[in-house]
Amino acid sequence: MKKGTIALIVIGVLVLIAIFSTVGKYNSLQRMRESVKSQWANVENQYQRRADLIPNLVNTVKGYASHESSTLEAVTDARARATQMQVNFEDLNDQTIANYNAAQGQLSSALGRLMAIAESYPDLKANQNFRDLQVQLEGTENRISTERKRFNDEARDYNTTIRQFPNNIIAGLFGFESIPYFAAEPGAATAPVVNFD
Repeated sequence: MKKGTIALIVIGVLVLIAIFSTVGKYNSLQRMRESVKSQWANVENQYQRRADLIPNLVNTVKGYASHESSTLEAVTDARARATQMQVNFEDLNDQTIANYNAAQGQLSSALGRLMAIAESYPDLKANQNFRDLQVQLEGTENRISTERKRFNDEARDYNTTIRQFPNNIIAGLFGFESIPYFAAEPGAATAPVVNFD
């Protein structure tokens, strides 16, 4: 064989290796991105579960504390704002996550006020339906926290991968961008006051 032919074969093999490597890395990045997208759907699912529980909770409280209408309206309004806040995964950025987080935080705050009202009504606290809804809501809040953590974990893995060499080159060529994280809500660093009086 001539040196020119050997050189062409070597170049051809190197080009094929580069192509297969690029395709493999692209597919890997795409799988990771889909995993983050799936986890985002899990976060939204848990928030929707919470929103679905709220009308029953409000109606139960309304039966016992009808003159607390301003709090009941605040919960209903906060729920409406939170459920209207739709975030398309493709548009996910720091601002959309902050807005989504703010809407959900307002709902959490309104629910907290609703639960505080329940303390003033012993008959309401003793109502089995209210207690069941309260347990489901607490469980949902735990699920939300878990799913948000999983989302952040998936986003971290993806973000780390697209920043590593040579993945950063492929990510840049094909438009893979970093995904923002859920941050703690304002005031989360302050421990809640627990009073058993």
